[in-house]
Amino acid sequence: MDRIMAAITYNRICELGSLSAAARSLGISRPMVSRYLDEMEKWAGARLIHRSTRRLSITPAGEKTLEKTRQLVQLSQGIEGDATRVTPSGTLRIACAHFTATHLLGPVIPPFLRQYPALRIEVDINNHPVSLVGERIDLAIRITNQPEPGAIARYLGACRSVLCASPAYLANNGIPATPGDLAQHNCLHYSRFSGQSWSFRDRQNGVMSVAVGGNFSAGISSLLCDMAVADVGLAMVPEIEARAGLQSGRLVQVLAQFEPQPLGIYGLYQSRDHQHAALGLFLDAVKQSLGLPPQ
Repeated sequence: MDRIMAAITYNRICELGSLSAAARSLGISRPMVSRYLDEMEKWAGARLIHRSTRRLSITPAGEKTLEKTRQLVQLSQGIEGDATRVTPSGTLRIACAHFTATHLLGPVIPPFLRQYPALRIEVDINNHPVSLVGERIDLAIRITNQPEPGAIARYLGACRSVLCASPAYLANNGIPATPGDLAQHNCLHYSRFSGQSWSFRDRQNGVMSVAVGGNFSAGISSLLCDMAVADVGLAMVPEIEARAGLQSGRLVQVLAQFEPQPLGIYGLYQSRDHQHAALGLFLDAVKQSLGLPPQ
């Protein structure tokens, strides 16, 4: 575990008098604060803080350690010069789903690596949430309206979807006129979600959700799109994924007057302090690629 971050966390606990307050201040989870405190006590070989249900109190050993950790943090901040912050190097480990890697990160990574040639990027393709700490992930990019708790979530943009099917499927099964009609159709959905429902906004900006079901599910949107092209059923997929099929006529948009509820695109990371030098720069690059100004 990073001892510099453990020292920073210990200092913040002592300053604020609470593990929860330290977690909020540092932008990390409370369990992570506890782990850093345990690391500091193992390092010091003594109990540093007495914990009770009402308050925390620093032990004599904790007072001596606090003086040293303050000096350590000051020293580490002095070592990190402008060149380190401006010219990132080392390895930036990113976790994301297949669609995100292909369509959102694919256009961003080549120019980013040309700009920072000392940097190496590893992309872990995983459609399920990962442990940022346990998997040693610097950044996870998720498309969701409910980012995982316990991490900092930076909004990067919106992912808009489209409901579509092949002309042959619609000719054989009819064209739904309202979201409620989807109950009579074979709806292809993401396998990681149980209790499937699709949400729509009408032209008055009202939101409605409808339960859907079908005989095929998959963890990646490209396969859902392929199944829709192959006349299997209706699919709700990102607009980028369906664009080629819509332009070629192999797919037709359905319920165009009802917009699928957009999902947020978020960059998730563990801490604002002592993060990888490339992390903020990469998030800015993704955000600009999605049409939003950098933060």
